Amino acid sequence: MAGGWWAKAQGGGMLLAVLGWISSCVTTFVPLWKNLNLDLNELEVWNMGLWQVCITQEEGVVECQAHGSFLALPPELRISRLLMCLSNGLGLLGSLLAALGLEGWRTCEDKPGRKRRLLLGGGVTLGVAGITTLVPVSWVAYNTVLDFWDETVPDIVPRWEFGEATFLGWFAGAFLAAGGLLLACSARSMRTPTLLGPAGRQVPPARGLAGGHHLHPKNADLVI
Repeated sequence: MAGGWWAKAQGGGMLLAVLGWISSCVTTFVPLWKNLNLDLNELEVWNMGLWQVCITQEEGVVECQAHGSFLALPPELRISRLLMCLSNGLGLLGSLLAALGLEGWRTCEDKPGRKRRLLLGGGVTLGVAGITTLVPVSWVAYNTVLDFWDETVPDIVPRWEFGEATFLGWFAGAFLAAGGLLLACSARSMRTPTLLGPAGRQVPPARGLAGGHHLHPKNADLVI
């Protein structure tokens, strides 16, 4: 019963972790963090990401241009680049560590304590990856809301809005954090098996001659 719960928790945690890591990688590189519709030219849609700005025209033609300078970017975009790359690396590392600690894998089967530590470490790493995904996405979204409702900007000036990558990033961070939590909880629930005797008691380790003199029951009557 408990073993089945561990297997389900580990399987669900790994599924969420992999989905979250893939979504985080997609969020990092797609230029869909912000959208801008120009009132003067409704045939063009501007999309901004961490690495480039793209213009989509009505004919379906997409033109992209990379950001000119890293230092010229707003602070939230600069830090978001670093945090998202860090999240991708931590997500991959956490997935590998957790995979080595799964019950179904034969690695370190003779060392259950090590498997438990690998699974716990992978879960914690995935949780940190989820946080480093949620922070930059939420920061960019917060600044987008502030700029959209800025009363000092004239109404005729177009405003940036949320892009698809913003929502994908929120889902990615939530999946990574939930997967890491499930894996960590399943690791804490694991117990190292102990060898039990017929009466349910733990069998004491055998002691050699140096630990004391033991006589076989059949030869006990030979002792004078």
